[in-house]
Amino acid sequence: MAKYVIQSKKGAPPRGAYSQGWRAGDFIFVTGTGPSNPVSGAIVGDTIEQQTEQTIDNISAILEADGASLKDVVKVTVHLSDTSLFARYNAVYARRFSQPYPVRTTVGSDLGHSQGMLIEMDCIAYRGGTRKPAKRTVKKKVRRR
Repeated sequence: MAKYVIQSKKGAPPRGAYSQGWRAGDFIFVTGTGPSNPVSGAIVGDTIEQQTEQTIDNISAILEADGASLKDVVKVTVHLSDTSLFARYNAVYARRFSQPYPVRTTVGSDLGHSQGMLIEMDCIAYRGGTRKPAKRTVKKKVRRR
């Protein structure tokens, strides 16, 4: 199984001792990322809508660095600084991700480690084969006399 680090200059730079992403076999793990400008590292946007857009842009850039896209995402975890922002963030999320949507967990979290940050997201993408599951056939037992 192949295992390697994924880095993108188009995604938010790490703010600590972690990698932007990892490829492990058919899975891509993208770190928790927020609405940081990929060049300056500054928080982009004052509204949850603006910050959600930038956060998803950052995730998308990391995925694209390994040939994946948002369509490959199967699991998302979202941290909101205030759960009352859910409906507004969800409107952007629903537009940026396509159906069938990834499974998702959204929680309220203290994001005070980054002044003004309203959202942080991480995800898991799957880039395995595109084979459809084989049809399962049931064979009847034939009694021989």
